Amino acid sequence: MIKIKNILALIFSTCTLVSIAQIQHANRGNEARDMFNDPTTRDQEAISAAENGWWRQSLAGQDQRIKKWKEATFGMFVHWGVYAQYGNIWKGKPGGGYAEHLMRVMQIPRAEYLDSAKRFNPKKFDAEEWVLLAKNAGMKYFIITAKHHDGFAIYPSQYASNYSLKSTAFKRDPLADLAVACRKHGLLFGFYYSHAFDWEHPDAPGNDWDYHNPGGDKLLGGADWFDNHPEWLPKAKRYVDEKAIPQIKELIHSYHPDLLWFDTPHKLPLSENLRILKAIRDTDPNIVVNGRLARTGNQNYGDYLNTADRPEEFYPVPAGAYWEAIPTTNDSYGFSVTDKNHKPTAHFIQLLAKATAMGGNILMNIGPKGDGSIDGPDVEILKGIAEWMKSNKESVIDVSPSPLGRQQWGVVTKREHTLYLHLFKKPKDKQLIVGGLTADVKSISLLSSGKRIETYSLDSIGLHISMDQMKDNMADEVIVVQLNQELKAPAVDDLIYVDSAIAKNRLLSFYARQQGPSMRFGDGKKDRYYVSDWVSTDQYLTWHVNVLQPARFEVAVRYVKDKVGTGGDMFLKIGKRKIDFTIEAGSPKNTGANELVLGEVDLSEGSQTIELRAKNINGGETVKFLEVVLTRSEHLPKERQ
Repeated sequence: MIKIKNILALIFSTCTLVSIAQIQHANRGNEARDMFNDPTTRDQEAISAAENGWWRQSLAGQDQRIKKWKEATFGMFVHWGVYAQYGNIWKGKPGGGYAEHLMRVMQIPRAEYLDSAKRFNPKKFDAEEWVLLAKNAGMKYFIITAKHHDGFAIYPSQYASNYSLKSTAFKRDPLADLAVACRKHGLLFGFYYSHAFDWEHPDAPGNDWDYHNPGGDKLLGGADWFDNHPEWLPKAKRYVDEKAIPQIKELIHSYHPDLLWFDTPHKLPLSENLRILKAIRDTDPNIVVNGRLARTGNQNYGDYLNTADRPEEFYPVPAGAYWEAIPTTNDSYGFSVTDKNHKPTAHFIQLLAKATAMGGNILMNIGPKGDGSIDGPDVEILKGIAEWMKSNKESVIDVSPSPLGRQQWGVVTKREHTLYLHLFKKPKDKQLIVGGLTADVKSISLLSSGKRIETYSLDSIGLHISMDQMKDNMADEVIVVQLNQELKAPAVDDLIYVDSAIAKNRLLSFYARQQGPSMRFGDGKKDRYYVSDWVSTDQYLTWHVNVLQPARFEVAVRYVKDKVGTGGDMFLKIGKRKIDFTIEAGSPKNTGANELVLGEVDLSEGSQTIELRAKNINGGETVKFLEVVLTRSEHLPKERQ
């Protein structure tokens, strides 16, 4: 099995994709590498009280509490507040980074931010429209920012002085409207609440331009300010007592949410985070709470885990663990006029299938405009998902992972004796091979049309399905396989099939076995699905593969070199070859992916192990390896292809 170090470190720092300079400016002091607290002596009393008392008791209802969230599977995340009216532009200058962080990035004075908030008047807001867009896209839960880091409550709070919706030109309560619409249309409803960051309150972490407060870009007192300056902690506790806990209870009593979602717990000590969680459990023990409220490197006190922001790949979590990924349609969570990097609809359809095939949920974010309308590209993405969902919803909602090994053409989800084959890549030879599927087949059909597929065969390799009826332009063509018997898991539980009918076969570092001392995983963002902390020649990666057809492949390694001087002499054992290669310590540093082609190799049919090792290491660690890529060679005679 993969040795997972700090498996709960699914939560990594948020980042922005405008420019390197903007990233460094916008994120300085904002996020930690790991969003958890290291428990100190001060926190031990809070941990003991939780684990021997209220938190331990709350676990008794966890399975029932989380069942509704798990079955919902797909949700809409909405980042919307007074910052939306700026679109990440302040006085003609772009903010850079996440649009909802504009106040901090541009260091807008509290009084000036409040004054500009008076103009917030989203006349085009329509709760019914928002919720129906989510429902039609197959989403079954809905979470909106009730208060983000700017400290501004997007509802008429009694505990925010004038930093709430009461100070704006908008005289309706959008959260009340959304709660009604969600319940009308059968969606679970909940809130994002920024409990640790609050740039409005004079006692809260984060604002170091109006106040002398820790937790901001200046890193006053350091990242662990509550350890370095315990005398500052009473101020933060006063904020928690006067604003955070009262507002959370206010949201619970006023709107009766099913879900609460938190962020950036490392800005407060663990003892305060646990105190907030206890207040939630005391107020309503049935609320589902995400994993970014109270956690250490070894223990999560919430109900489920979260990935990093904007993930594109997911590394394995323990079987049965509850987890959720939070992609967004472009690169910002709040509305940004400067961010045009919207992903195609197919990206989100496939991301949903990949997550559910690994037992996870997807909470997909949009950032509505300041006038209450939803940005055109977001509407198109949601409508595209809705179109696919009309005939394919059953393959991704409330399904389970399949025990089959990883397939190169896509992923597999399961419900009892029914398999859903999610076809992302079409095989070249008009025949799909489902490696390892040797169970007795009752029927095969296309989910989108219901058409039966009569031409198929079974052998010791797996199930072979004719591709004659497949379309060429589907983001995810779903094939339904009904079985007459229970599907057996393969002997190797992390098996990856190599299929020469698929142009590129990817062996991600996420799915390798880690040998020797444990390495860390990257956060799964674009070009960040790597392993890091490879500091010893005793560490190495192995992939257990099953080659479906003998073939010749071009072999390449992809990696990120984000530190000066890293590299070393490496080798890859694959097939009957040992391929030596070097990543020069003097080669340029960059944060994007590099690809090094190592040559060609003939792979025979059947099970084998691929091994990546370091002979020596420069700069303290190797580069960060993303994957090994096997591309079917076109140099072979046709009869061998």
